[in-house]
Amino acid sequence: RTLRTRQRIAWVSALEPGPAENHALVRALARELEKVHVLPQTVLYIADAETFSGHEECHEQKKARKRNSKETALALEKLLPKRCQVLGLVTPGIVVTPMGSSSNQPQEIEEGEAGFALLFPKIDGVKIHTFHFSKDMKNRVFDESKFAEAGLKNNPDLRVVLLFGYNSWKTGATRFLHQIVNPLNEKSIILAGGQVESFTSLTSENDHAQPGDACGVVGLAFSGPQIQSATVLLDQDVADERTAEAAMQRLKAANIPEHNTIGFMFACVGRGYRHYKTKRNLEADAFRKFFPSVPLFGFFGHGEIGCDRIVTGNFVLRECNDIKDDLLHGYTTVMTLIHLGSTK
Repeated sequence: RTLRTRQRIAWVSALEPGPAENHALVRALARELEKVHVLPQTVLYIADAETFSGHEECHEQKKARKRNSKETALALEKLLPKRCQVLGLVTPGIVVTPMGSSSNQPQEIEEGEAGFALLFPKIDGVKIHTFHFSKDMKNRVFDESKFAEAGLKNNPDLRVVLLFGYNSWKTGATRFLHQIVNPLNEKSIILAGGQVESFTSLTSENDHAQPGDACGVVGLAFSGPQIQSATVLLDQDVADERTAEAAMQRLKAANIPEHNTIGFMFACVGRGYRHYKTKRNLEADAFRKFFPSVPLFGFFGHGEIGCDRIVTGNFVLRECNDIKDDLLHGYTTVMTLIHLGSTK
């Protein structure tokens, strides 16, 4: 197929709301990837747990067999260029803008199979890289020199870090997440993300399979002077349309350019329609009202990372002080905008 050198992000999505059936995310993505005219350099894909461990019929044996998440991940990665950085996550629920147009209505899918892959091409002036910190069972203290190796320290162009903790139920996982988040808690960097079920892919780590019982943090770091970003936190008090829209107004007030911008929503599994008294899609709808042409992606997870913070062309809008923001939360939603610069 013809690949154009576009400087804009593209994405593919697969949605099957309702009870999980024999729909494979891989098949849907394979179909759609054929139509995408962009050569990805970095890919972030997120799918719900049912997509990765649901049952599919095995015709030779005429019985259902459990899909192996590694098989699904490898099948997905075969569709992508060899030198592509890939980070794959499995979460309890998905937030996705259906492909076709960035102004399509984003969907909060709390049940049923769904997933998406964000395809980041080479963008002038922007560097995106993946990282992985695994908890060392022998050492209680995290070696902070690993931050510099991962480009997260002594990097004046670092603007945004998306962080995802996995196996958060393990003993010591929360303490380990604090050891990663606290040193990165600087006013000049946007930190956002949450706790996922597991990660299935990290191409730079594929040679070292992650032990099933390990816990740790994976993520994406965005560096580049043209990147602008903002986050807002919707806390437990945000429980209706009016208060959700007030939070989106705070995000809008950051004045992040909406062209070549993506939105992320990291919500607690305890939110969604249960939190809003059976009203579905409320937060995604509120986002779309204020950002009519910004595609929104994310997940429902087991804890959220983020706060109200703005990093703009002036570098940082808020006064720096010594008080660290509280970044780890439960029963909240973190909304994030990342602007990747003006496109040619």
